[in-house]
Amino acid sequence: MTLGLGTAAEGGAEEGSEGSGELPAGWARATLGELGVEVQPGFASGKHNRDGDGIVHLRPMNITRNGAIDLSDARYVMDESDRRVEYGDVIFNNTNSPALVGKTAWFGSLEPAAYSNHMTRLRGPEGLDSKFLAMQLHWLWFSGYFKTVLNNHVNQASVARKVLLATEIVVPPLPEQLRIVSEVEQQIARIEAGEALVRSAEEMARSLWLAVLESIVEAGLTSGSHLKTVGEVATVSGGIQKSGKRRPSVNPYPFLRVANVSRGALNLSDVHEIELFEGEIDRYKLVFGDLLVVEGNGSPDHIGRGSTWRDEIPDCVHQNHLIRVRPGDSLLADYLELIWNAPSTSKQLKEVAASTSGLYTLSTAKIKRISVPVPSLAVQEELVNQARNHRAVIDAAAVTVTQASDRAQDLRASLLHAAFTGALVPQDPADEPASVMLDRIRAAQGAKAPRKRAARKPRPTPPGQEELPS
Repeated sequence: MTLGLGTAAEGGAEEGSEGSGELPAGWARATLGELGVEVQPGFASGKHNRDGDGIVHLRPMNITRNGAIDLSDARYVMDESDRRVEYGDVIFNNTNSPALVGKTAWFGSLEPAAYSNHMTRLRGPEGLDSKFLAMQLHWLWFSGYFKTVLNNHVNQASVARKVLLATEIVVPPLPEQLRIVSEVEQQIARIEAGEALVRSAEEMARSLWLAVLESIVEAGLTSGSHLKTVGEVATVSGGIQKSGKRRPSVNPYPFLRVANVSRGALNLSDVHEIELFEGEIDRYKLVFGDLLVVEGNGSPDHIGRGSTWRDEIPDCVHQNHLIRVRPGDSLLADYLELIWNAPSTSKQLKEVAASTSGLYTLSTAKIKRISVPVPSLAVQEELVNQARNHRAVIDAAAVTVTQASDRAQDLRASLLHAAFTGALVPQDPADEPASVMLDRIRAAQGAKAPRKRAARKPRPTPPGQEELPS
């Protein structure tokens, strides 16, 4: 299989090399099978635990998108098998969603680990650096190669063992592999330092906006207003429960779900439909200014998040896991959304949503008990304008942060492309060509090949069973 890694930097092509594009001097192409890479699938381990009992059990989610192993959510198994990932092994994600199959990492722990049946352990021959192999396979995933060779199943995809062994990689001389790995690691460290700054800036922007929201609440409280319950200043109502009879057929209407409502924003890229009956559109139709509030969530931090409806879609209704808060004459819709998503209001929502069972759910009655500051409409409008000015500054900074994040991804792609096309580090004519290593591997494989059995002589036909002439 030709990988299409691109044309390498200037340099003589390896004599007898196959595939598209010239290779730098001393480089070769070979499949994992030709290189004699050992391919060992994992196993279904049974029951996991987070308590640290047994040994670490690697799963696909433990390989990050950047080709590292992350054990922040480690699982452990009590296992006696001999299938282990050891220091220097390469671990390949062979079964997952199509977008994630092919993620690869180098294992650098001195403590062996078990690995799931969705993973494959790779061990290369002498002369092929395992970090170089891991980096190149992960680059093939990053560049989309493995999407082209997947076996797609109902809920997941996989790369078959024979397909993996038929995957072709480029192989520089071993000293150059080590130089490439060293340079990639140094450059990746710089990129990751930049990405850490980007994440810090994103967190700072989120914290700043929460501070702005809280300042709106405090300003509302100190402007001669009074605390009032939501039930006093707004109409609170539930939504429509999905059922078999609600499948859209004769009278379908757009139908918002929990997935459509974020904190202070709506995601309308995937809006479902529901069947309505006579008179229901008048009862359930959303109107401009309605605040949609999430009724339940697995995380208490997302309970009660809300966003304002601004007639983005005509004749839209909402499910029963969203609660509609329709502000009265004393509340501006934009002001309500701001104070609703402020930390102090979120704290109230978490307190009323908590239950003895450990679940967090809201109801129309609980929402009505939430207290909010209600200053004059003029003060509310001034506070909304102040928040908009702050939001504009934060959004402008967020654009810069997003551009920096995209730039980091582009740098990774450029770095890895250069690494596997010979453009990252210079070639050294004194290095033993990779073709010499391949010759040794082929010779070793030939020596291990089983001898063919001599062809059996045909048995004589027993007397009396000779074929009769026609």
